Order: sequence, then C-alpha cells, then structure tokens
Amino acid sequence: MCILSVILQPFYTKKVLDKSDYYGEYVIDRNYFSGKQADWQYNNFRFEIKENDSLYFYVTDGKEINETYKGTISTISPYESARIMIEMGKPTHHILETNPTIYREIWSFFMVFNSPKFHNMYFRKGKWEEIE
Repeated sequence: MCILSVILQPFYTKKVLDKSDYYGEYVIDRNYFSGKQADWQYNNFRFEIKENDSLYFYVTDGKEINETYKGTISTISPYESARIMIEMGKPTHHILETNPTIYREIWSFFMVFNSPKFHNMYFRKGKWEEIE
C-alpha cells in the first residue's frame, strides 16, 4: 500500500512551483466563468512574464495592443512552492495594484487578481486566440 501511494503521488499532489513556472503568456480563463464579461476581459487584458523577470501587461482590443504596462517579478518561498511578487512601474493598471493569489492544481496553476473595478480576474497560461 505504501509503495502504491508513492507511485501514485504525482497524480494527486498539487504542483510545486518555482520561478521558472511563472514564465509565459497569460490570458483570462474563460472556462472558469464563461459569458460576455469573461469574453470581454479575454479580449481586453493579457500579460506575459519573460525569462529576464520582466512583466508586460497589455490592454488590448482583440489582437491590437493599445497600452503596455511594464514591471518585474520576483518570487519568495516561505513554504514549499514559490509565490510571485510583482513590482510595477508607475503609473500602473488597477488590476496589478496587488499581488495575485496563486491556486495550484495537480498539473498546472492559475492566478487570481483582485481588481477594484472587476473584482476577481482569473488568468491562466495560454496563447491569446481570437474568439469565434
């Protein structure tokens, strides 16, 4: 029984994050909450974190990028999994006024930003694609 639990552990243990896991492109997770509001957020906000620890937050209109806000990231590891800390230049966008809450899943994770205008906004790694 003990050997079986060790073998199956990757299938039920949440992902342990390190700094490199945060690198990539992020879009609104429309599967978490669907509908017109999620589609609007998806078409208007996205960001990317590059390997040089820079963050680029884009205010968009579909494909077209209207504004870019720049910042940097760092991580702290008070526990087993690294937590992201965001430092934005001024002025910044209201979505990025606070650090996100990270929700780890077995194979992935998502970030929730608490926007004063839109409340919780769910971002997940992924490439932006036009909504059909």
